Amino acid sequence: MARRAGPIRPSWCAGRWSDRAADHRRAPAGGIRRRWPVAAAAPQGAVRAGQAGARAGAVTDRLTPAGLARAVALLRAGELVAFPTETVYGLGADARQGKAVAAVFEAKGRPHFNPLICHFATADAAFAQVVTDERARALADRFWPGPLTLVLPRRPECRVDLLAGAGLDTLAVRVPAHPLARALLAAVDGPVAAPSANRSGEVSPTTAEHVLEGLGGRIAAVLDGGPCAVGVESTVLELSSSGAVLLRPGGVTAEELEAVIGRVGRTLPLGAAVASKTLRSPGLMVSHYAPSLPVRLGAAAVEADEALLAFGPALPGAGATYHLSETGDLREAAARLFAGLRWLDREGQRLGLRRIAAMPVPDEGLGAAINDRLTRAAAPR
Repeated sequence: MARRAGPIRPSWCAGRWSDRAADHRRAPAGGIRRRWPVAAAAPQGAVRAGQAGARAGAVTDRLTPAGLARAVALLRAGELVAFPTETVYGLGADARQGKAVAAVFEAKGRPHFNPLICHFATADAAFAQVVTDERARALADRFWPGPLTLVLPRRPECRVDLLAGAGLDTLAVRVPAHPLARALLAAVDGPVAAPSANRSGEVSPTTAEHVLEGLGGRIAAVLDGGPCAVGVESTVLELSSSGAVLLRPGGVTAEELEAVIGRVGRTLPLGAAVASKTLRSPGLMVSHYAPSLPVRLGAAAVEADEALLAFGPALPGAGATYHLSETGDLREAAARLFAGLRWLDREGQRLGLRRIAAMPVPDEGLGAAINDRLTRAAAPR
């Protein structure tokens, strides 16, 4: 196919990314290049039903008390409702209802041996379902509400359906920081099991539009709270009598955890937990967060038939380029990671590019979480 001289970069027009071919045809030889904007927030709390075939009923386009009540009613009725957290959008189900939890696995195409995270409005509500100790309470005091999930032993009286925890004797719990998520959880007044609101193994959603792209027609509604601030999933930490183990890096860094509770061990190598079919945490699948195009890591140069995921100054010569952070800011890069993979995948396929080349990201702080997601995106499928 004929190729233009320069790369294509995402453009912004009237608060929406423009995918029109006409926009690209008008590009100068160097391609379209705009400063990255702050994403325009959708009406706060709007409830949007999935596309044709969804089980949801009426659609509301902005947050109202009736709209929030509708989302709560759907969850209580055993329906699936996606909602925003500060990390990514979660696909919510009443964790006390086995059929509702099973519907999450069905909608996502998720293996049943992969446990779900249960979300709560408060630390007290979460700790009523699990056995805690001084470390758990100290971490909750420091990081909740926020992007930290704790894996703790289930209490005998735990009300969460066993399927949500993949039949294990532990449960993954967290208190999200997003105000709309907390309002929803408080109104439901019970645990809500919520993995990321995407098909299993695909790129996690950070906007309501991302949710509908993957799950439209499969779920009842998405509670739209605008773009997610953190952009990568929560850190998952297992606390047991033998120590603390970081199962998944995320929005809270290992260094921050160790500042509160001391040494934190690292998880098994990729694939080891999967082989046993008894994952201790969500997000441990080897091939995960994957776009359709193959991903090449550690790019020091880029070809014209590759799409570039850039960190810091971009490498020249790519067919399409997406900046995680032009200044090398890890927090900014984490917030843009999944949106960037989605854009490059879509644009790369439109242009006939063969793969995505990802520039190196420092493996420190939030960089560890970014590299974990990129490694899984690049894994064999």
